[in-house]
Amino acid sequence: MTRICLLCFALPLLAAGPPASFSEHTVASDLKGGYQVVAADLNGDGKPDLIALASGMTELVWYENPGWQRHVIATGFSSLINCAVADAPSGPIPDIVVASEFSQQAAHSLGKVSLLRHNGDPRQPWTVQEIDQLPTSHRLRTADIDGSGKRVVINAPLTGAKAVAPDYRDPTPLVFYRPGEWKRQLISDENTGVVHCIYVVDWDGDGRDEILTASFGGIHLFKLGKDGRWSRTEIAKGDPSPWPKSGSGDVAVGRLGATRFLAAIEPWHGNQVSIYRQSGGQWARQVIDDAFVEGHTVLAADLNGDGLDEVVAGFRGRGGSVYIYSADDPAGEHWSRSALDAGMAANACAVADFNADGRPDIACIDAARLKWYENLGAAKPAQQPK
Repeated sequence: MTRICLLCFALPLLAAGPPASFSEHTVASDLKGGYQVVAADLNGDGKPDLIALASGMTELVWYENPGWQRHVIATGFSSLINCAVADAPSGPIPDIVVASEFSQQAAHSLGKVSLLRHNGDPRQPWTVQEIDQLPTSHRLRTADIDGSGKRVVINAPLTGAKAVAPDYRDPTPLVFYRPGEWKRQLISDENTGVVHCIYVVDWDGDGRDEILTASFGGIHLFKLGKDGRWSRTEIAKGDPSPWPKSGSGDVAVGRLGATRFLAAIEPWHGNQVSIYRQSGGQWARQVIDDAFVEGHTVLAADLNGDGLDEVVAGFRGRGGSVYIYSADDPAGEHWSRSALDAGMAANACAVADFNADGRPDIACIDAARLKWYENLGAAKPAQQPK
């Protein structure tokens, strides 16, 4: 592991607390090509359920909290790759937008985007309506881009339609759909090469969501201005290696008290977990782990309630594992690693409070399994003998 100290910052009055401990629960072990897990309340009971998307299965399924009963949402899919939960026109049960018929090679990727809507009982099959075809449609998320409270669905294809391995040099579109209209609208095609991840965040605290992208070109921020035009700002260049080993593959935003940081997997399907902290208008890069094999998921959350977000990151290659990284100090200069699951070759993870105990739990999916990890709270320090 490589550790690089950053410049000192003014520190909030926080101290790193003892790490949280977790109890592992298996929800499913029969998936084929498990790729994405989404935590969402699909039956309107106030409890987050789990959607398990698997690229090698023809059906999209969900598991009902707390017994984790399996239900089929819809069938007939090929090469599922991503889904997002969207606000429904009425009622507490959401719609789902799903991307399928994906291939990493654009010439072979139809990129179907479909709207799934329940028929009164979310445990019964949902209606499927195709709304778009965009080659390599790959990442779907929702965002309140204009501060209206009405979230749109963001679609980030992996590459441009003419991209060819290994360089994938072609403009890569970033688009959105307004629920009800479901017409594709272009945000930008300024990114080039592989865009593996998008992250939605209110970056400037103005009540309007912005979009971070992680790509061969690094990490960029897309913002909708009040004039209706989108702007693109470079945040960081990511891994400085030559193209196509450059840039970032996944990104998430965390906080150490009042200070924001970025966590990234670099480069695409890369070996590095990187932390970015702002200094003098620039985002300084700190590699805290360089031993990943096909890194594929990263997120940030305050797992132990000390006001300092931990980083959860996983890789799916040889020795695939999920680790938790904790800042040893409020400045984020040093990080410690602990294993959440040393045998979970995770493609994706999500955070939610699954048992309503006020502590954030974690769910992860690999090719065959879906698990959730119950947060048992911060470990109590061992008592000293009297």
